[in-house]
Amino acid sequence: MNWEQLLSLRRQGDTHKRLRKEQDETRLGFEVDYDRIIFSSAFRSLQDKTQVIPLSKTDFVHTRLTHSLEVSVVGRSLGRIAGKNILEKHPHLKEVHGYQFNDFGAIVAAAALAHDIGNPPFGHSGEKAIGEYFKTGNGLQFRDMLSEKEYQDIIDFEGNANGFKLLTESRAGVDGGLRLGYATLGAFMKYPKESLPKKPTKHIADKKFGFFQSEKQTFLSVAEELGLTQTREGSDISFSRHPLTYLVEAADDICYTIIDFEDGINLGLISEDYALEYLIKLVKDRINTKKYNTLSFKEDRLSYLRALAISTLISDAVDVFTKNEEAILKGDFDIALLEKSRYIAQINDIIALSVDKVYRSQEVIEKEIAGYKIISDILDVYITALVRTHKGKASNYDRLMVNTLPGFYQRTELPLYEIVLNTCCYAASLSDGAAVHMHNKIMGKLL
Repeated sequence: MNWEQLLSLRRQGDTHKRLRKEQDETRLGFEVDYDRIIFSSAFRSLQDKTQVIPLSKTDFVHTRLTHSLEVSVVGRSLGRIAGKNILEKHPHLKEVHGYQFNDFGAIVAAAALAHDIGNPPFGHSGEKAIGEYFKTGNGLQFRDMLSEKEYQDIIDFEGNANGFKLLTESRAGVDGGLRLGYATLGAFMKYPKESLPKKPTKHIADKKFGFFQSEKQTFLSVAEELGLTQTREGSDISFSRHPLTYLVEAADDICYTIIDFEDGINLGLISEDYALEYLIKLVKDRINTKKYNTLSFKEDRLSYLRALAISTLISDAVDVFTKNEEAILKGDFDIALLEKSRYIAQINDIIALSVDKVYRSQEVIEKEIAGYKIISDILDVYITALVRTHKGKASNYDRLMVNTLPGFYQRTELPLYEIVLNTCCYAASLSDGAAVHMHNKIMGKLL
């Protein structure tokens, strides 16, 4: 892969090639992507979607929206620093094509901003709830009605693939959805493969899948424009990652490692003394002991250590990226950047504590259980109504339920796969609170 192609300014629907030197310097092409994402309705719904604690009543606990904003800030820093190194190594990118280090920062920031945009309510249990409905629930009836890959799309419903769908599908006559730049779409794609074969290698790009069958041609268009390397021959689609995807992933990894840990402290699930000790181990080479000892309150000490930890991991991730740039461009770098961090032992200690004290806490487990039931019931009612309408067998109740859906999801003239997938995507679009409200209506609870 080469940077000239990877930094393509082309957008969905473009009929001519865009050049970096033609861009308005006050609003660069890559920066437009950030604006379009942040003004989208899908992004707004993240304000009431779970990051760690479903349906939390506490203001200081992160939602998907605050997490995404923080990841984009970290991503911008990663992109700018890495971009400066890339331009020093490949000066023709600046001298001939006019690229600046800010371009790299803008691409990574936009992709990072959107990284969770396709995630269902109730955290990762929301994805599992959708899949389980089709594996063991009433959705099992569709196994013999869909192709193998179509059925795999829904039993392994994936927020990353739903995100790609949201960012690229045409709605309300707008060709190409948000019409984001292909470089941003490429950087967004953590898993540039389809749902089957499942985890064919140990390469991190094969861990999950990144697009549904409905977006296959769109993905292939993006991959071709960017010059991504195809990693599998035959009918199974799989490509190497866009190099900047590693920075998007690192931004997410840094934020959830440090900030989910902080949420656990704020919720009282992790003792502050314990937490300070873990963070000090991570930043011991950079801590200003004199400054730290002047901080009288634990909150201030925690804030200082959190900022220093994020800064430390940003520098380390860029260092790993720069040292391995050649392998990344060849598609041979098969792990996340933080996996090669010199702080990996400290990172693993923090994550292990978060898993034990936060992710497996009774509050999280109880609300995830409720989320399973809520999502399953919503899927059951709407899929039944839409499929019966599709077959011309709708009851009056079915018609009433279909009419409660947004217009985009009411279409029953589509193939069965698209009707079922769109219903899954509708359920995934709901915020935690909206899903609870919708479930109450379905169950006949008016208040």
